[in-house]
This record gives sequence, C-alpha cells and structure tokens, in this order.
Amino acid sequence: MNLFGLDRAQLRAAFEAMGEKPFRADQVMQWIYRRGQDRFDAMSNLSKDLRTRLARQFEIRTPELVTEQVSVDGTRKWVLRLDGGNAIETVYIPEAGRATLCISSQVGCAMDCSFCSTAQQGFNRNLTTAEIIAQVWFAARTLGGDFQNERVISNIVFMGMGEPLANYNAVLPAIRILLDDFGFGLSKRRVTVSTSGLVPFMDRLRQDVDTALAVSLHAPDDALRNELVPINRKYPLAELIDACRRYTAGKDRKTHIVYEYVMLDGINDRPEQARKLAKLLAGMPAKVNLIPFNPFPATRYRRSTPEAIQAFAQILRDRHILTTTRKTRGDDIDAACGQLVGRVQSRQRNRLGGVPVVSL
Repeated sequence: MNLFGLDRAQLRAAFEAMGEKPFRADQVMQWIYRRGQDRFDAMSNLSKDLRTRLARQFEIRTPELVTEQVSVDGTRKWVLRLDGGNAIETVYIPEAGRATLCISSQVGCAMDCSFCSTAQQGFNRNLTTAEIIAQVWFAARTLGGDFQNERVISNIVFMGMGEPLANYNAVLPAIRILLDDFGFGLSKRRVTVSTSGLVPFMDRLRQDVDTALAVSLHAPDDALRNELVPINRKYPLAELIDACRRYTAGKDRKTHIVYEYVMLDGINDRPEQARKLAKLLAGMPAKVNLIPFNPFPATRYRRSTPEAIQAFAQILRDRHILTTTRKTRGDDIDAACGQLVGRVQSRQRNRLGGVPVVSL
C-alpha cells in the first residue's frame, strides 16, 4: 500500500491494526510531508523493528517522470507516467510572492466541455489518492524545497486533468492531507477545488472539509452553458447558483467562490452577456476570473480580443463584481488552462453519454 494514499485517520487505523500506537502514524506523516523523506530506514524516531515492518507492508512511491518542459515565463510542466500506461500532467506556476501547483485528479475527463483540450482526449479512469498526493510530493522534491522551512509551493489548485468532484472518494482524503498539520500543512484558502458544477458533491464538500472552491461557469445562461459545459443539462444554472449560495452560507466574510469564465471570441464575450453575468452573481460573495482562451489543435474557438476582455471586465466591475483577468502562463509548452492532455489509454469517447460520472 502506498502511504501517499492514506490521510491521518486512515493511517492511524492502519497502525492500530499493526498493534502500534496511533501517534506513530503522526510521526510517519511528519517524516513524509514535513521532511520530504521517502525511506523508512531514515525515520530515526521509530524503532528498528517498526521500520522493518513498515517496509514490508507499505511503500512511498511517486510516479515516473516522462518529460519536463520549462516555459519562457518559468512555468514548468511535468508528464508523469502511471500504472497501466497512462500519463497525467502537473503544472508549476511561479509568481511574485506565491507559487501554485496545478494537479490532476483523473486520467482524461468525462465532462466534455467543448473548449477544453483535456475533455477532447476522452476519459480513462480516476486517480487514486496516492496518485494525487504523489504529484505534490514529487513537485516539492523536484523543485528543491525542504518541505518545512523553505516551501516552494504555496498554493494547490485541482485544475489539472479531470473533474475533481467526479472522483470525490479519492480527492477528499487528498485535501485532508494537504490541509493537515502533519501533512503539507496548507491553509484552507490555499487549496482550491475546481468543479464544472456537480451540485450534490459541492454540498458534500462543504460538509466534509473547509476549502476554497472555483466554479467553471463560462456562460451566463443555460442555453449557452448547455453547449459549452454539458453537465449543465443535469445541473442547470439555477441549481448551481443555489449550491454556490449554500457553499458560502455561514462562512466568514472573506470567503468567496471564484467563477472561472473562459473568453471565447463572439461566443460568450458580448456586453449583454457581461450584464447577464453580473445579474446572475449580484449579491453573492463572488470573484470572476476571466481566462483568455488557450487554443489547441482542431478547436473551432478563438480567443477574445484584449479590447473585448477589457470591456467585459469593466461592465462587471461597474456592477461591483470583483473581476480579474488571468495572465496566460505556459502556453508555449501547452501548460495553460484547458491545454493539458497527458496520455490517455483506452479512452471512453462517449464521455457524458455513457461514462458513469457521479454516484452518491
């Protein structure tokens, strides 16, 4: 069993089953996540006998690096090989005062969003918790941080390949490890889960763990969102917005949802659509993140002009909607938003038409 796959409660249970005190599990977590250690024989505050038994029963295994690419803007993209011949992509985005790691949660994606290159690759399988967490550990080790005093990763976003909430049972323990003081120890505002709008799992996430949420909106009405984000046919905007209100209800006033909105020339970037979006989000703790479309082969979409993006943003700001325009990073290495493809074996091309996406 790969220890990257166990949160603290699960690891303590495993240690108790071995006849060990639960605090020994805490010590092992600190070695792995606070000191970056992947060798049991180096865990010096454990008995030699325990270290031997751990090595027999468990492993601490990262994915195999296939390729690394570095953009002119400093963005790094790693292609990581998984069991079964699949590969995923993980992206590191350094900025002044922060550094974000964009991690994958599935091999491919079944959501079939028409403007996203990942979705056009089809869907193979969910990642395990171990495969999710191993991306973070691999990146931290590769970038040279010491995991404790010199953190090279300040923020984690579940915005890589896949729909995180469609892989809820693996993503939830991963979030807990990221937030745990004995894990990576990140603040709840520095771990963001992005969803295309799986309403039942948004409600479960709110109940199970306190973390930031981003919603891939991309349209201000159902007719257009049905085309761009097909899951909208199952959970239309009225249901989605109600779920967003529930997610922030009772939380501190600094809590808001980030609404991702990719800017598509002549499709969703007109002034009247900006006004409809402002009306949709009026009175809610919201931040809109406008994303210039990142092209990929065979796409029918084009990026909105800078003038159209600026005008769209101004209409939102004039209506008191906090709005930013994302700076495109890593597009020269196909590491920008919507461009991640990895390598997906045995794709299920029918996606939403036949892939079991959610089950409660």
